[in-house]
Amino acid sequence: MIRIQQLKLPLNYSREDLYKSAAKELRISPAKIQELIIQKRSIDARKKPDIYYILSVDVKISGEDIVLRKNRSNRVSKAETVSYKYPEPGTRQLSNRPIIIGCGPAGLFCGLLLARCGYRPVILERGEDVDTRTASVQKFWETGKLNTSSNVQFGEGGAGTFSDGKLNTMVNDRQGRNSFVLNTFVDAGADQEILYANKPHIGTDVLCTVVKNIRREIESLGGEVHFDSTVTDIFIKNSQVKGVEINGKEQMDCQILVCAVGHSARDTFQMLLRNKIPMEPKAFAVGVRIEHPQEMINISQYGEGYAKVLPPSDYKLTGKLENGRGVYSFCMCPGGYVVNASSEDGMIAVNGMSFHDRGSKNANSAIVVTVTPADFGSSDLLAGVEFQRRLEKYAYRCGDKVIPLQLFGDFCGNRRSTSLGDVEPCIKGAYQLTNLREGLPAFLSESLEAGINMFDKKIRGFSRKDALLCGVESRTSSPVRILRDGERLSSVEGFYPCGEGAGYAGGITSAAMDGMKTAEAIISAYRKI
Repeated sequence: MIRIQQLKLPLNYSREDLYKSAAKELRISPAKIQELIIQKRSIDARKKPDIYYILSVDVKISGEDIVLRKNRSNRVSKAETVSYKYPEPGTRQLSNRPIIIGCGPAGLFCGLLLARCGYRPVILERGEDVDTRTASVQKFWETGKLNTSSNVQFGEGGAGTFSDGKLNTMVNDRQGRNSFVLNTFVDAGADQEILYANKPHIGTDVLCTVVKNIRREIESLGGEVHFDSTVTDIFIKNSQVKGVEINGKEQMDCQILVCAVGHSARDTFQMLLRNKIPMEPKAFAVGVRIEHPQEMINISQYGEGYAKVLPPSDYKLTGKLENGRGVYSFCMCPGGYVVNASSEDGMIAVNGMSFHDRGSKNANSAIVVTVTPADFGSSDLLAGVEFQRRLEKYAYRCGDKVIPLQLFGDFCGNRRSTSLGDVEPCIKGAYQLTNLREGLPAFLSESLEAGINMFDKKIRGFSRKDALLCGVESRTSSPVRILRDGERLSSVEGFYPCGEGAGYAGGITSAAMDGMKTAEAIISAYRKI
């Protein structure tokens, strides 16, 4: 195959246009192209109003070497494709089936690899299967009745199931794991566009089907997935994992235990601390969700002429403040909803979510500020967890048990909002107008105000007075890191920390890839039962 990069095509291009453009670059007839595969596609809106698609494609033709020798363009080269290779099994004896705690992306893909290689893993998930979980979440949004074991944070698919389903990652992928993840999602029901979109996303409505189909494959290969199964203790003897306790009563022996619990498993972190699993506090970020009209974002990013023609636009904003803190947008959801993502009684945490069509009238994003252990007010290992809880308890009180909502202009004036402007909320869960700023730490409020005003220089209208702020966004990443070595092992033999909750990933794709790497380490060390 020959790879052609930086093909520029109009927004309304056809398949025929694409073949013609590729053939022109290679100086051949379009009829000589036997196969064409889009590898990457993005929108170039840097020179508005001239907006184009930029594509990278692989083409198959006869006489590829001759064409490559004659073509001197730096945009044409031999396609270098990497196919994922399953690891060779090791020699150590397994006395029990591997156990995985958590059915999020890390746990699912760890389980999938182990299942495909014949290790018949057992996945223990504290929440419900995705269909039952969806009903529980919808009931919570409608009534405020929270299921603390199965919610936006916990359940089949993990926290990413109720999100935009973004799949972009900065992880360097030399072994083909990223392609493996994307192709697995497509095989399980995701749109093929994720294979080449510059910023691929699935959407929470499609993700529900995707994670269910991956789980069914694991089960068809001899694996098991147990829902409503919280790991309440682990048994360690002579620095070796021996088993787990489930729901405070059932026990299950194991030699291999993968800990893929996600960033919100606060009781699990406490249990690990009690069992002297080595951990350390880590930095993360906290802030608020901000809502703008999606059309405003489109106009700023695309220009007036294309605002209603192109897909809902996203954005990524970063800045360094005079106080030395970083401020940035996080988990931006075009055409999305702010959702009540709480997992503990008496607390409010918010997140963003989009369906596949990104069809709501608002864009939302977290605007967050970096915090470090120095901000937590304690040297305790789990001080970051308590810092998050203090913010979430304040949000619960501030909003009178529902999501607190404030206009940005009122936030700057530190006064209670009493009415909406032109921006109407797109929120899953009840909300109430209030003064969100009043009880936030001063450094956080001041940093958020300065950051949002700064971002107005990049997106026109970002600091508009009627932009909506919801609080609090406190679950950007894990507040702890569970220590492991180069073999992905803890100092406790057989204990494998994995994914976002363990502090080694940040998003669906990177968590899934970390789950794969963990499975590879297990397979390479042990032979299947």
